[in-house]
Amino acid sequence: MLFLVISLLAVLVLGCSNESAKPANPEVEKEANQQVSEEDKFGGTLIYGRGGDSVKLDPADVTDGESMKVTMQIFDTLVDYEAGNTKVIPSLAKSWETSEDGLVWTFKLEEGVRFHDGTNFNADAVVFNVERWMKEDHPYHHGKFAYWGYMFGGFPGIVDKVEAVDEYTVKFTLNTPSAPFISNLAMAPFAISSPTAIKKYGEDYFKNPVGTGAFKLEEWRRGDRVVLKRNEDYWQGKPYLEGIVFRSIPENTARFIELQSGSIHMMDGTNPNSVPQVKSNDKLKLSLRPSMNVGYLAMNFDKEPFDNNLVRKAINHAINKEEIIKALYAGLAEPAKNPLPPSLWGYNDEIEAYEYNVEKAKELLAEAGYPNGFKTTLWAMPVPRPYMPQPQLIAQAIQADLKKIGVEAEIKSYEWGTYLEKLENGEHDMALMGWTGDNGDPDNFLYVLLDKDNAIKGSSGNYSFYKSDELHDLLIKAQTSTSQDERTKLYEEAQVVIHKDAPWVPMVHSTPAISLENKVMNYIPSPLGIEHLNKVWLKK
Repeated sequence: MLFLVISLLAVLVLGCSNESAKPANPEVEKEANQQVSEEDKFGGTLIYGRGGDSVKLDPADVTDGESMKVTMQIFDTLVDYEAGNTKVIPSLAKSWETSEDGLVWTFKLEEGVRFHDGTNFNADAVVFNVERWMKEDHPYHHGKFAYWGYMFGGFPGIVDKVEAVDEYTVKFTLNTPSAPFISNLAMAPFAISSPTAIKKYGEDYFKNPVGTGAFKLEEWRRGDRVVLKRNEDYWQGKPYLEGIVFRSIPENTARFIELQSGSIHMMDGTNPNSVPQVKSNDKLKLSLRPSMNVGYLAMNFDKEPFDNNLVRKAINHAINKEEIIKALYAGLAEPAKNPLPPSLWGYNDEIEAYEYNVEKAKELLAEAGYPNGFKTTLWAMPVPRPYMPQPQLIAQAIQADLKKIGVEAEIKSYEWGTYLEKLENGEHDMALMGWTGDNGDPDNFLYVLLDKDNAIKGSSGNYSFYKSDELHDLLIKAQTSTSQDERTKLYEEAQVVIHKDAPWVPMVHSTPAISLENKVMNYIPSPLGIEHLNKVWLKK
């Protein structure tokens, strides 16, 4: 057995970590250097303003960022990401090793860790959780567990079995080598829940989460707030904050007014045009999240006329991304041409973007049999997202662009949970959506968002319902390769296929802005879009 830290697979999963390993802005550096006693860091409740409510709090059944922001505080994973980057570090597993063929992974677990309900964390708890995720006939497999399907290839997927070797050793046996395996395990959906709590609450566990994390759920007022209290016995040391309140304030402007008035301590979804106001306010500061995202317009292959490649290419030529970015992002974004963000290894910069060209778009529509255009619907998210802080305005801009080529698009929107459910069921024609990387691996974008394995009605992450055998073969080869050079070439080829088939209009790669009161200390934004807050403290 070779320790992971010297194995080739470890090198593969850490490919994008070095560049983002430092705090995201100089203010964090200054905060870290302040001479404040440990005692003075304890106390206070952080009020976090966000754009929408959580959908569920069972980490295994969560797919949205608003839910993950909360589950990150309640739960721990076997391995984690270092603050501010995607380097994999120990967590509930203190060490691990892998066989030379990459098929067997053995984890040594922390001892003496307890769940919030007082029960013990051990190898049996890990086995219970993993079998619950991977086995659809498990008595407590309540939910879609979409992330397991996305990242591990279905149910059961690439994991053949998981076993408790002894009380604090657990062994995974895979069916095939998986380069992203260890980085996938660090993702928020693969946090470890209390088996006792899962059995106690059954199908209502998503409302009664119990983990080993730094905070416990105290209250959840649907549509309003989630209240967490400190876990005084947290195994990694008592958190500085007494508690956290995640308030749902859908409108960015309203949220910013509350920040300015002191009603909340921090907010995400800062409108780019509010950035100058943050910088000029001596009570506030700005934190820029390292960019690892994509905002896109998905076109549904199962709905006419989007089953026609010429139509999809026409839509790509019709949208003026530069003007949208200029008007709505205030320079905190760049136009996208690929599903992968440029910051990620494997990005293919040789691909030529579909230029904004109204006449070319009209020609393609005519060639497709739609010389006078057509009527359709354009779905827009009801809440701000890191990659689209103002989705309704972006939809209106796209609507105006499409009208120039004869396409009349009616804008539709729904409550956030309903929006996601309807997209998964393929009810849309075109829909705005996006993705923030979970683990720093291209597989997490290309396979999750565009592979045919994930174009399944009811649990789809592939909202175009695009099914390409050519793409699938490339992505599976990349998953099982142990050579990063080979994986890079395969992902570059995959992007060529995607560009040719045009299932999306890749819109933007944004640099999300988080606004905070100056009293919020030691907040280090992650490129993954969610952070642990146990080391954040409030200056007195």
